[in-house]
Amino acid sequence: MINTFSDLRYKEVIDVHSGLRLGYVCDAEFDDAEGRLIALITPGRAKLFGLLGREDDYVLPWGCIARIGGDIILVDPKEKLQRRKRRRRL
Repeated sequence: MINTFSDLRYKEVIDVHSGLRLGYVCDAEFDDAEGRLIALITPGRAKLFGLLGREDDYVLPWGCIARIGGDIILVDPKEKLQRRKRRRRL
């Protein structure tokens, strides 16, 4: 199965251990020097329907991705998932 990044954006990310729905892929991190994918990023949950902003984004290292299926991406984090504030675009 070959996927493009636009295909990944429509797949829901689920934690295998807790069953937590982490959302849909919104961004990815690439290493320019080595030409490889480092991590997928999903947005944090909305606070009060988005009126009070969002929680920090989940950063999912490529090593914790267990399976990419037709509709979902299963992640198997070895440790607590890393979170990061969203960077503002210029």
